[in-house]
Amino acid sequence: MFRILVLLLAATEWSQFRGPNGAGVSDQTSLPVEFGPNQNVVWKTALPRGNSSPALAGDRIFLTAAEGNRRFTLCVERSTGKIIWRREIVVDRAEHLNELNDPASSSPISDGSNVYVFFGDFGLASYGPDGEVRWKRPLGPFTNLHGMAASPVLSGDKLLMNCDQNNDSYLLAVDKNDGRTLWKTERPEVTHGFSTPILYRPESGLAQVIVPGSYQLIAYAVDTGAKLWWVRGLTWQVKSMPVIARNILYFNGWAPGGDAGEQADLPPFQEAIAKCDKNHDGMLGRDELPKEWQPTGSWEAIDLDRDGLLNERDWNFFRARRAAQNSLIAVRLGGKGDVTDSNILWRYSKALPDVPCPLVYKGVLYLVKTGGIATTLNPVTGEVLKQSRMRGALEGYYSSPVGADGKVFMISQAGKVSVFKAGADLELLALNDLEEEAYATPAIADGKLYLRTRNNLYCFAKRIDTPDAH
Repeated sequence: MFRILVLLLAATEWSQFRGPNGAGVSDQTSLPVEFGPNQNVVWKTALPRGNSSPALAGDRIFLTAAEGNRRFTLCVERSTGKIIWRREIVVDRAEHLNELNDPASSSPISDGSNVYVFFGDFGLASYGPDGEVRWKRPLGPFTNLHGMAASPVLSGDKLLMNCDQNNDSYLLAVDKNDGRTLWKTERPEVTHGFSTPILYRPESGLAQVIVPGSYQLIAYAVDTGAKLWWVRGLTWQVKSMPVIARNILYFNGWAPGGDAGEQADLPPFQEAIAKCDKNHDGMLGRDELPKEWQPTGSWEAIDLDRDGLLNERDWNFFRARRAAQNSLIAVRLGGKGDVTDSNILWRYSKALPDVPCPLVYKGVLYLVKTGGIATTLNPVTGEVLKQSRMRGALEGYYSSPVGADGKVFMISQAGKVSVFKAGADLELLALNDLEEEAYATPAIADGKLYLRTRNNLYCFAKRIDTPDAH
């Protein structure tokens, strides 16, 4: 009976990044519209730095954080904000990170009792409700240009972790009870990425885990890791998490150089060698490429094995990168093999977010792009309903939008929270200022918003006047 209760709680709680199956949607009501450091604060708790989002389970909140070479898993009491326990892993290697990434970017996930965490410079670990170490599973080191950032997901007793990198990308399933490998599926089709998988449970047939990657979105069987179906045409570097609504999957992919008109048609490797290989070593150096073939970003981003030269694999991925196009796609779920031509319902390619996931809430699809550009679309047709600048919040966006209580919440990098009335019109109800940077996506439960900023975790609720700081 306890196990059944735990599973029910895990299915309904905000127990992972973006809540139940990553949808970013809650059925909670009576959420506050106006809030901030001095308004409607239930409690405020200082935390070490980290970009991970809170996961809720019962009376606990789980987060990760980092200081120096220490990686923390934190358990916070939901009613008071008190830190109940803190567990530490000391790492002996340093990940190469983009300035916007963080050693604690991956969000924890809970099965309703235990918590599971991933750190790119360590691997996976699990702790019990009282902080006891259940198991640790070192992984890596990884060859991800900007550091790892995907979060683990749970399907029954399987913990799934997407490990996309420049070389040897793979999807891993471990037993959530002891961390042992159940299966490991190589992903040679993709290079580095940051996207968290999503689960799909058809009414009949195999449970699936759907994983976006560079150039392809692929569905695998949860039980075996077998590749079931895929969609081509994604951009070369993916960060967003997909969402599923009414048997349609929506995925947004944006990367530098992938907007309309920025593509280039590069020749096959042997043609490039014949034209440019001046020293006849069978590879291409940067000084051998003509100006029009030079990468728009860093050389390290296309030199996958970091040897200073482009071999055939490097070139093929670079060639695909220069041809890739950014887009938001709607995909009908299901099928076998390559379903690109049969299952893509529509594409949209303007004002796309870089990191934030799409949100489908109350029949409207929402996007938010750096620069404070918000867009609503019809999720059935892809028709743009409205697009506008977000007054007073025209900065970067890395947190993903969430929807609940007839409201949509969008948080900027500067900590400005725009609260819209749900609907196509983007009617602004309030603009709140958290007064410090924010990268995490909020969690929602019990009529409360749990928001992580750079240095604090807040709990907000209606009609609360006095903050209780810890």
